[in-house]
Amino acid sequence: MKKEKVIITYGTYDMFHIGHLNILKRAKALGDILIVGVTSEDYDRSRGKLNVVQDLDTRIKSIEALDFIDKVIIEEHQHQKEIDIQKYNVDTFVLGDDWVGKFDYLEEYCDVVYLARTKGISSTSLRKEIKKIKLGIIGTGRIATRFSKESSFVDSIDIKSVFSLSKVSVENFLYKHGILYGFTDINQFLLSDIDAVYIASPHQFHYQQIKSSLNAGKHVLCEKPIVLEKKQLLELLTLADKNNLILLEALKTGFFPAFNKLLDEINKGVIGEIKEVKATFTKLISDHTLREWQYPYGGATLELASYPLLLAQKILGTPNNIDFYPQEKNKIDSSNRIVCQYESGAISISTVAIGMKSEGDAVISGTEGYIYIPAPWWLTKTFIVRFEDNHKEYSFNYELEGDGLRYEISEFVSLITRKRTVSNRITHHDMLNINNILSKFFNLKGYIDEVDRNK
Repeated sequence: MKKEKVIITYGTYDMFHIGHLNILKRAKALGDILIVGVTSEDYDRSRGKLNVVQDLDTRIKSIEALDFIDKVIIEEHQHQKEIDIQKYNVDTFVLGDDWVGKFDYLEEYCDVVYLARTKGISSTSLRKEIKKIKLGIIGTGRIATRFSKESSFVDSIDIKSVFSLSKVSVENFLYKHGILYGFTDINQFLLSDIDAVYIASPHQFHYQQIKSSLNAGKHVLCEKPIVLEKKQLLELLTLADKNNLILLEALKTGFFPAFNKLLDEINKGVIGEIKEVKATFTKLISDHTLREWQYPYGGATLELASYPLLLAQKILGTPNNIDFYPQEKNKIDSSNRIVCQYESGAISISTVAIGMKSEGDAVISGTEGYIYIPAPWWLTKTFIVRFEDNHKEYSFNYELEGDGLRYEISEFVSLITRKRTVSNRITHHDMLNINNILSKFFNLKGYIDEVDRNK
């Protein structure tokens, strides 16, 4: 009996169009069985493809709807093609001619054919026709500057305006970043032609600025810590939900492809039951005039703890006991060790500091092995899975473009475009649990009373 000829091809298939259909039909004509790999969002983002409009489920369904497709699979990493080709005993690998030569190495396993694309149409050209998200920035400091630069890598966003109480800061920011409109009155800023707001102001202003933005009908992406009190966050999440708006904390690590692959591996149980999550984030801030050293809103905990707490939260969930071990200088916590205990018996140890330096790595320990994330772990792009038998060790390596902000911008824009209000990367539950720990420390140190006295 003659063997059926197996063809395989891969693509994002965003905004499915006639060009996709043509190449798939021609691929099918080359054999008997056609397997189509649809790229996952994390894989797309890991290779710099940040502007995909449709989610994975939508893209898969558009391929499955074609009656000549025999099998649809998900492509999740850069080495999957050679694995799939051997797994499915593929005879021919097919891709568009814009990739000519790129996949010749696969000729070791099968024939490689590059097909001509349909001229005059592409997902890229279709995306350019989509109305851009108009965004305003609150704040003109260091992180706002980085955000503005990183946003240029996400096609579907347009920064229209900026707000600061300082007229000079606004004017400088407009000039430096080529933004058209600047405001020193937040009400005028929120009445301007924007769909969403990115908040990069000092912590103490977040609550009122988020509330004003949500009441003005704007989606909100806010820097960490999102607010300083648990009751504030509960109020704001309720307001966002009531107005069908996004309120998302800008914890960039949570949006990295490698970080989410790490969570996938843990959820598969590759290292067994998790017993300990240990992560360290320290940096030396020698200039004590900066806001990080100013009482009562500075300190290592408010500045850095959100990151290791995010790792613990995504792996272990809600703690049932929290202890703090801060070291202080001029009433500011120059370092802190946060130890959380969980119902499962597991613990997390989160070490943060602005006045001392330590190795910024992370270790997730399980009953069958452990995962090591080398420093700086919060810029996750590599992690290593290790076992008692060191011959079984394997690792994952992903590209991380820029300083990472473009991934959170891409997620924020994707939520707006897809008319979704909650991200799976950083959920409301994640935000509440992290905020609960930070606000507990803030209250424990008597900061709330100090703030109230200064009002």
